[in-house]
Amino acid sequence: MNLADLRRVTVKKGLRIRFPLSNGLECIVNERGVAQVPALHAVPSFNLEQELAGVQQFVVEPASAGKDATGKPRGLTRDEMVSMTSAGAETGHDEHDD
Repeated sequence: MNLADLRRVTVKKGLRIRFPLSNGLECIVNERGVAQVPALHAVPSFNLEQELAGVQQFVVEPASAGKDATGKPRGLTRDEMVSMTSAGAETGHDEHDD
């Protein structure tokens, strides 16, 4: 599982995925597939892809906060997140055939 897999899932399913970084910050991949570290105020001294490799816990939440939002934030282990991202990759392979 890599950052592109998380981005794909958030866009397709309208989710936000949050995970902690080793330096105490948190990364959020939003429903548009953009990875952000809100508390970051300077050029990072880390590689987000490398940080993701060591993450064991994720929080998945619906992107819409209105009354149509279904589900509440839920914690997932790395194995559960890998399953979610691989399931999403299998269903959407043929989207960009040119």
